[in-house]
Amino acid sequence: MRISKASLVSPGANQAYGTFALAISFFVFAYSSRFGQASILVYYALWLPLVLVDYRSVLGNYGRYIWILAFAVFACLSVFWSAAPGMTARTGVQYLSHVVCALIAMRTIDIRTLVRGALAGVGIVLTYSLLFGVYHLDPLDGTFSFVGAFSSKNQLGFYASLGIYFAFIAPVALRERGLWLAAAGAVGLISAYSLLASQSATSVLTAVAIVGCWLGMRAVGMLSPGHRKGLFLGAVVVGGITAVAATYGGGVDLVLGLFGKDSTLTGRTYLWQQGIQAALSSPVVGVGYQAYWVQGFSEPERLWEEFFIATRSGFHFHNTFIEAMVETGAIGLGLLCTVLLVTVFGHIKRLLAYDHHIESSVLFGVAMLLFVRAFVEIDIMNPYHVGSFLLYFAAGKLTIRQGRRIVSERRLAEARVLASHHPQLRF
Repeated sequence: MRISKASLVSPGANQAYGTFALAISFFVFAYSSRFGQASILVYYALWLPLVLVDYRSVLGNYGRYIWILAFAVFACLSVFWSAAPGMTARTGVQYLSHVVCALIAMRTIDIRTLVRGALAGVGIVLTYSLLFGVYHLDPLDGTFSFVGAFSSKNQLGFYASLGIYFAFIAPVALRERGLWLAAAGAVGLISAYSLLASQSATSVLTAVAIVGCWLGMRAVGMLSPGHRKGLFLGAVVVGGITAVAATYGGGVDLVLGLFGKDSTLTGRTYLWQQGIQAALSSPVVGVGYQAYWVQGFSEPERLWEEFFIATRSGFHFHNTFIEAMVETGAIGLGLLCTVLLVTVFGHIKRLLAYDHHIESSVLFGVAMLLFVRAFVEIDIMNPYHVGSFLLYFAAGKLTIRQGRRIVSERRLAEARVLASHHPQLRF
């Protein structure tokens, strides 16, 4: 039996394979620590062989990806000054190859397949956690939280927030009906339950904020392109002033109090202070990618003990920018911020310039979710993580040139009416 190339590498024509590959990839990202190296090999087997099917369409022009690959390449180069060169060499290659797989997925997967694959993947991940999950005691605040099959409630909350977002996007933005509408509803319910069970304030607040941001951009998109930019800038200014007022007016403490948190964010402010001090020891190039949290080093051992991390692994500074500064210095921080900020503002620019740009509409929400979480979590710096996969997928879509501007529904309707009265015209 012969399998056509289109069923594997053509966006839109490969929905069956793309949905399956994304669902399995999400499961590997979630539980590779449980299932070991074999699961990572499955992930590579889903994406890398597509290069052999049609390397030109799968790889594209990598000259456009320089700004996307820069941080991953710099992470690999940091092996030359790393405090733990063996760790940096291994994880650097893993991260770079992970980014390549994300770019291959970007070239072969359209936005509808991404949403369907994400729904299937999140549904499988959360169902597995509900079936085999456990509760953990947080020694810092003395509360029990459901962590699922993860080692942290924040990771369970992250997948739950992704499930809520994609379950919301599927019927609202993509107009999914039938089987996929039912799937979106089921995943949305499972995600909501998992989010509440995890008691992750970060995930709850970011999920609500991102859905609100998406609705706000949808409202802005209903205006003409000329008015969108003015309204968007006005909304940014008002939002900034409101955020500052809420911070100094006690609004943040009030919101955190609803989740049983204090202004220290369960010790994160102290952890950030320690991270800043560590970054000052090598502010330009850092100590090396993934070369700080290494067993046997005095500073991470001290922090593991202070935060009751018995496994002495899987810990970080709970801030992407501080973590990047510590490991890769100011250079690495600048390269990573370039990818993140260009992705966010690149899709915002498309939404302000084009009518009904569904792809950027969906990826804008994903990029904003990762941007907001970057202040309190590490989602985009590690290999085999769903956050880094989605970031580079969204960034890669910006390298695909847009054709003519998308015609608004009103103009399309006018064109059809004109064509019905004048059959000799062709549109």
